[in-house]
Amino acid sequence: MAEHGWPTAELVGEEAARAAWFIAQHADRQLDIQRRALRLMQQAVSAGAPGPRELAFLRDRTLVNEGRQQVYGTQIAGVKDGAPVPWPCEEPERVDELRAAVGIEPFDEYVARFS
Repeated sequence: MAEHGWPTAELVGEEAARAAWFIAQHADRQLDIQRRALRLMQQAVSAGAPGPRELAFLRDRTLVNEGRQQVYGTQIAGVKDGAPVPWPCEEPERVDELRAAVGIEPFDEYVARFS
């Protein structure tokens, strides 16, 4: 990553790009790695690389790990009375609009999968 930036599918192939995202997404105890991956992935997506959906998930995960509110409502805090409870969002009234802009299904459909 230091030499080539974010490992996009164009650079390393679809499977390796997906694996890189998966590693960054789940590096919860290595926030420095998540932050670096987020920065590099933002640069790649801004330059036209596919992946705004994955970028949204990584952004939310990093924000939650920093103790901040998420943007897209992709991170679930737990379950209460059988219903998934999301981590707090910056703009809950806009969450479906923001999700749609990056190709994520509406929040209600997303959390229904966790029920």
